Amino acid sequence: MPLRTNEMKVFAGSSNVELSRKIAKYLGMNLGSCRVEKFADGETNIKIDETVRGHDVFIIQPTCPPVNERTMELLVMIDAFRRASANSIAVIMPYYGYARQDRKARGRDPISAKLVANLITVAGASRVLTVDIHAGQIQGFFDIPMDNLWSFPVFSKHLRELGGINIDDLVVVSPDIGGVKRASKFAGKLGVSLAILDKRRPTDDEAEMVNLIGDVKDKTVVIIDDIIDTGRSLVEAAKMLQKKKAKKIFVCVTHAILSGDAKHMLSKSPIEKIFVTDTVPQSDLPENFEVVSIAPLIGEAMMRIRKNLSVSILFK
Repeated sequence: MPLRTNEMKVFAGSSNVELSRKIAKYLGMNLGSCRVEKFADGETNIKIDETVRGHDVFIIQPTCPPVNERTMELLVMIDAFRRASANSIAVIMPYYGYARQDRKARGRDPISAKLVANLITVAGASRVLTVDIHAGQIQGFFDIPMDNLWSFPVFSKHLRELGGINIDDLVVVSPDIGGVKRASKFAGKLGVSLAILDKRRPTDDEAEMVNLIGDVKDKTVVIIDDIIDTGRSLVEAAKMLQKKKAKKIFVCVTHAILSGDAKHMLSKSPIEKIFVTDTVPQSDLPENFEVVSIAPLIGEAMMRIRKNLSVSILFK
């Protein structure tokens, strides 16, 4: 009997099933049959209801809040597929929890992003794919291949298709020095100029906008960032740009965590529209929010990984 060639199988964790379904639809596939259950004491239990022996498995599981629970679920899933003799296990983490703990900011701090990378590798993952990882050096924390997708092509396409926005009148704004590379790529894709805000953090949960490098007077500005958490930084950035006579303020952010009263705060801010992706599941968003799906980009990258084609070409 001839050996059967290995198939591509896509499975979803419980953190963002809707996004997983969109990705599977883009790929022209059905999600694999897998159940995430809990024991009485809260322990995670995984039931794989179909054979994966010798197949290439893709697990879609952003580790969004509750981060610890989602991360543990991912690790148990990887272990289950490894023990079921999958040929390879690619972990699709559109949002990488703990990514902001990427260095020792002060003495005796943990580097939790590295710890998570170690856990995923030891569990048995063959490769990892993320979207807009908070710090580029996290790619070096892995001893397995890691691909980081940029969201700017998704946002630039959406802005061009929107009515009422004149691209020639836009200025892309980076909310801090660390986001300049992301903002520069976005500005280059749109063919517009770039401005940079100088942000200082007196404490972990506070942000002050000290200065603006660039001209936004009478311009429509688009702030691009990777994460909205409490929303305070974005509100302060919008107030600074308003003082500098920006005409309209838009925001493009990949991961909308929206902790605490972030939704209310941002709904009352000078920001006209906030575009976010669906890397993190959303509900009850204010009227000035709009969700742009990242599923086609992730689906295309998964297909390219499976066929051993270039992923970086998607961003040229």
